[in-house]
Amino acid sequence: MMQLTHIQINEFQQFRTPFEIRQLAPGINLFTGPNESGKSTLVRAIRTAFFERHKSSTLTDLQPWGDSSASPEVSVAFDWQGQHWQLHKRFLQRKRCDLQVGNEYFQGDEAEDQLARLLGYETPARGASKAEHWGIPGLLWVEQGAGQHIREPARYAGEHLQSALSQHLGDALGDVISRGGDQLIEQVEQQRSLLLTPTGKPTGELRDTRQTCDKLLEELTSLEDQIAGYRDQVDHLGTLRAQQQETDATRPWEAQREKAQAAEARLADIDKLRQQQAQARHALENCERHQEANRQQLREFAQQAAQLESRQVEKYQAEQKIAQNKAQSVPLEQQRDLAKATYEQARQTLQLARENAAYQRLQHNLKTAVNGSQRATQALEKARDLQRQWQTLSEEHQAQAVDAKLLAKLRELEKQCGNLMAQKEILATRLSYSLLSDQHLALGEQRLEGSGEQLLLETTELAIPGVGTLTIQPGGKDVNDFLRQQQRLEDDRDVLLGQLQVAHLAEAERKANAARELAQQLEQVRLRLKDLAPDGVEALANEYRLAEQHRESILKELATYSMPQEDISLPTEAQATHALEVADAQLEQANRAYEDHQLALRLDQQALESAEREWQALNAMVHAPDRQQREQGAHDLLLELKADGQRLSADIDARQREIEAANPDILEQDIKRFRQSAEMLEAQSRERASEIDRLQTRLETLGAQGLEETRDTTRQALEYQQRRKAELERRAEALELLLTLLRHERQAVTRQLQAPLQKHLNHYLRLMFPGATLSVDDNLLPQTLIRPDTQNAQRDEQGELETLSFGAREQMGLISRLAYADLLREAGRPTLIILDDALVHCDHRRLEQMKRMLFDAAERHQILLFTCHPSHWDDLGVAARDLPTLKMTVNESRA
Repeated sequence: MMQLTHIQINEFQQFRTPFEIRQLAPGINLFTGPNESGKSTLVRAIRTAFFERHKSSTLTDLQPWGDSSASPEVSVAFDWQGQHWQLHKRFLQRKRCDLQVGNEYFQGDEAEDQLARLLGYETPARGASKAEHWGIPGLLWVEQGAGQHIREPARYAGEHLQSALSQHLGDALGDVISRGGDQLIEQVEQQRSLLLTPTGKPTGELRDTRQTCDKLLEELTSLEDQIAGYRDQVDHLGTLRAQQQETDATRPWEAQREKAQAAEARLADIDKLRQQQAQARHALENCERHQEANRQQLREFAQQAAQLESRQVEKYQAEQKIAQNKAQSVPLEQQRDLAKATYEQARQTLQLARENAAYQRLQHNLKTAVNGSQRATQALEKARDLQRQWQTLSEEHQAQAVDAKLLAKLRELEKQCGNLMAQKEILATRLSYSLLSDQHLALGEQRLEGSGEQLLLETTELAIPGVGTLTIQPGGKDVNDFLRQQQRLEDDRDVLLGQLQVAHLAEAERKANAARELAQQLEQVRLRLKDLAPDGVEALANEYRLAEQHRESILKELATYSMPQEDISLPTEAQATHALEVADAQLEQANRAYEDHQLALRLDQQALESAEREWQALNAMVHAPDRQQREQGAHDLLLELKADGQRLSADIDARQREIEAANPDILEQDIKRFRQSAEMLEAQSRERASEIDRLQTRLETLGAQGLEETRDTTRQALEYQQRRKAELERRAEALELLLTLLRHERQAVTRQLQAPLQKHLNHYLRLMFPGATLSVDDNLLPQTLIRPDTQNAQRDEQGELETLSFGAREQMGLISRLAYADLLREAGRPTLIILDDALVHCDHRRLEQMKRMLFDAAERHQILLFTCHPSHWDDLGVAARDLPTLKMTVNESRA
């Protein structure tokens, strides 16, 4: 079995820092985690380590997002046929590939080729690897969401599966090979490979000949085009010369420049009119500003007269309001005094009610404190009693404690000693004896009488009275090894017995059992003590002292209060508080009403004073001596300014009509158009002259190259290469036909030898569909599922694999992969099965059956199973590894 033992990745997609998984089990390894936790990334890392060339520069998607300087690294270790393989690859930056197999070292392409030969896949010549390169790993390593696809991966792994089948069948295929069939096929394939690739594309001389024909045909076409172009250029040169002679005679750009100069002169006249227009508009704006200033002055004269009358009315209203408010002052003041008296009475009553309530609370708290002190006393006594029990049990447990690791070693040594005693029965020389009643023998220092049997492992002397001595020496190297091993085990056992301070294993087991019972008793006492005193006995004692202090403080506080008089009827504290709140609200309302009234009086007085001042100021302004003269002057000036404004507006309108009639914007466009036309015409003349020179030089050069002679030579070479190409194509077609016939004959034998794969398929199918079979085609690809009809037991139902439901295709895909893996293992090929979120579309019953298959396959193969549904696999018989927890553990150990 190939066993993956260690995986480590760094700077690989979401794993920015080193992450590793050690101690992979030989059977099923279950990895769980939610989406985006790194399961598929880990699978991608394994595939990348084997499939991708370390020199490839197209694997930038392996870098963590946003880190273009990262160097993705993958290290994989696995065991195969008694050798330990270690692979390390680094991509993109400082590329390298190192492979260690036992004591051998490989690097670069050699290392990658070693892995490809071992696992049965191909590495791409350039670029990223594709499905057609992945071979057997592409079949057994199932990517997420691809479990239902089996035919394509199996077809890409077909040659490796055929090879495995050949090795498994051995002599059967040997008969075919002995007839020279495979050698002939190899010879034909070799001859065909000189002309065609495995996919039927041309290669070698046929490819080169085709490329040469295409190149010569392209050259011939180019020469024909050049000759035709040469003739066209001669005609074009004559046309250009005629056009240039006409242009040189007329010089059309000069007429365009004269038009531009005339337009510029007209535009200059318009600019003068624009300047006069701007000056007139500025004068009109000044006239309008002066008119507005005079209008504003006349409006202010009118507003002052209106404001004088308004201030007279406001002054009278303020005097009336002050008289009304002064009459309301006395009732508001009396209402405020009454509210003050009511509030003071309520405050005193609340103070008496609070003292009484505090006294009653202290009495209640005293009772509660006395009860708490009693409970704390009882709990403290129980806790101290349990603490003494725990101390006694701890001492007994310490006396009986046995080191679990040493005890386990002692058990193992006793087991090994027992096994040696069993071996002793096999290795020892048996001495059986049956003596007369009056006879005896001396075996070393032991006297033998009667009948019995002795097992001899060492050289021993057997003394026969009256006869002599026999030396019995057990033979064989195994006996000496057995004795040395037995002595080592007994010495190790004696050392452990001494360390455990016991005489034998039974005494150690007895002490261990007693220690376990004491540990259980200790745990029970600890739990009781934890329930009684969660924070410890000392904390419980502190609680008792605090309870006593609390009781005494209450007694001291009670002593400061006098007993309430029983004949005084007091409201409750809540009632007194409510009464005080009502009195406070009434007092606040009375104060607010009085203060608002006083504020209104002050504001009314201020309003009266303000109205008086404003009336006096306006009266002085309205009755000023020069007011009438200034108002008349403003009217006269406004009339003059209006006349000036009308005159300026008429001049501006007349001038604007003259400017618009000249179309200055069109004149600017005409200037630009005439100038550009002149420059364009002159530039065309210069470019035409340059083109005539370049074309004349090019034609002279082409005429000197002998294009027609070169064309004839190229046509002869093309005809020769086309004849050679036809010859090679006929040979390639003949070899292709011969190879097809030979393969067909060998496949006829191969179809008779598919039983091993069918056996493994049936082994798994009977766990899900008893009596069902899954047929395979000539290329060992699963084809048709045949199973008993559930409605009619006399017939079978058949279905092509591709017509089954998605979930069923996924199940058949996994069954086929497990069968392929068994076939490869029997052929001595390494297998590793990787399942990324497989069987997600199984119902509960089918999933249970698939688990049985996986558990069975794990006896023969290592399986890496990744899932985001851990609850679906909790009965698989293996402990799940949570990837987020593994990442956290790695980070903590690194920190």
